Amino acid sequence: MKRLILALPITLLLLVATSAEAQIYTTAVGARLGYPLSASIKHFVNESVALEGYVGLRNWRTYRWANISGAYLVHKPFPDVDNLQYYFGGGGSIYFWNYKEDFIGDNDASISFGLQAYLGLDYTFDDVPISITLDWIPTLFLNGFGSGFGGRYGSLGVRYILPGS
Repeated sequence: MKRLILALPITLLLLVATSAEAQIYTTAVGARLGYPLSASIKHFVNESVALEGYVGLRNWRTYRWANISGAYLVHKPFPDVDNLQYYFGGGGSIYFWNYKEDFIGDNDASISFGLQAYLGLDYTFDDVPISITLDWIPTLFLNGFGSGFGGRYGSLGVRYILPGS
């Protein structure tokens, strides 16, 4: 199972067609509202490929974590729907965990590394410089507190398209 999850992003990238697609914007900044809550920047390097970076934070009663993530995303137009694209890709994250058994005991901290696959939709409005994304980000944690497969990650992204984009 781990080999399959590791091979998924690489396989998706190799299947990408080399033909150019219509690009809707160049750079957008905003937030990913979900798992985790994050600040995000997304920049297209050509007509169909975007790089995204985001910094996130998640907080519960007994533990919290922060992450820094990067992704390579391939966009394709959604058939018969203007301004809607689907995307897929791969990336990685570093997670900084802080776990506390109870509020009296000692803190236990660790760092985890994760490999991620991305599958989502990106819609851009005609009249306002806003992009909305919805994605699923299954993650394989390689070590540390969150070690193992996590399939509950993803978010609703809302980004402002920078002028000139």
